[in-house]
Amino acid sequence: MRSVPARITEREQVRNMVELENQNKDTLAQSMQEPLPCGGNDPAGNRRSTIALILSTLALLVACAALILQLSSGNRDEAEPDEMPADREETEQAAATLQYRNHILPVLENVPINGYDEEQFSRDERGFIRYLDAPVGIDVSSYQGEIDWEQVSASGVEFAMIRLGLRGYTKGGISEDAMFERNIKGALAAGLDVGVYFFSQAIDPQEAEEEAAFVLERIAPYRVSYPVVFDWESISDASARTKGLGSDAVTSCAAAFCDRIAEAGYEPMIYFNMDQGYLSYRLDRLTDYAFWLAEYHDSPGFYYDFDFWQYSHSGSVPGIEGAVDLDLNLRAYNPEVGGSSPPSATRNRPFSLENGRFYNF
Repeated sequence: MRSVPARITEREQVRNMVELENQNKDTLAQSMQEPLPCGGNDPAGNRRSTIALILSTLALLVACAALILQLSSGNRDEAEPDEMPADREETEQAAATLQYRNHILPVLENVPINGYDEEQFSRDERGFIRYLDAPVGIDVSSYQGEIDWEQVSASGVEFAMIRLGLRGYTKGGISEDAMFERNIKGALAAGLDVGVYFFSQAIDPQEAEEEAAFVLERIAPYRVSYPVVFDWESISDASARTKGLGSDAVTSCAAAFCDRIAEAGYEPMIYFNMDQGYLSYRLDRLTDYAFWLAEYHDSPGFYYDFDFWQYSHSGSVPGIEGAVDLDLNLRAYNPEVGGSSPPSATRNRPFSLENGRFYNF
């Protein structure tokens, strides 16, 4: 076993230095008291005495320097480690990041995070994903054609989000969905809760407000108990008028639409997929509105909070020919809007590898 020398105390170090100084003084005195050789003055002897004095002084200085260094090192070793300064801790927390695809993104601190309990998601015998008793829904447009809403209701679907209209992505004209009136009347008659969405291609807040006014005029005769949704989507066509529209502009359009809807007494909502949620929208500027997430997995891994979840674009529902989008209304279990989390949920938990997934798709 390797031995460890005992720590020299400060008192012992001072005593050693004093003893060394006394030894040097004795040596110097002895050298000066030595008898001179015959002849009286001995220049060589005087030189030896001077050299001895200089060496003694240098030795004393070296010993003092060594003592100072040792005392300083000892004090650092014995000192307790300081706690991280509060400002540094806050800086490190503010620098928290998450990864999406090949993007490293800062965590938006004022945006609530996804706290739904992953273990509570399951599929029932009809193929619907369920989350406890969260209502099951669909969203439809003219693409679904003629719908038998009574069959839809009998299948267990509880709400419908219906496309009301759209703006063209080249010329920018606004039009009503060809099946809007038939769909909203049929869904309400079948006893479903109904919301609407507008496919936006607005390029500025003024156009977004124009879209909101178009929607409000057409829903006035109907009982719309579910949200009115702003659905802005990126178009890859080179001729798209929205091509190159930046995050700030898209966010401003969403806010303008939602504000106008809220002023009219309806609940606004913003629809987005994960690309848009992470890379297009400034979610920290949209926290006054509800979010509808499109993510096609068995449970949602999107980092931030949302209320509606579109989990499939290829669902099958009686009364509808072909594929249809499937949705869940999770707000009953969302404390951010007055709901209650299931007992095992951990809403607003700190993000870490220990209690959350690393969101890397």
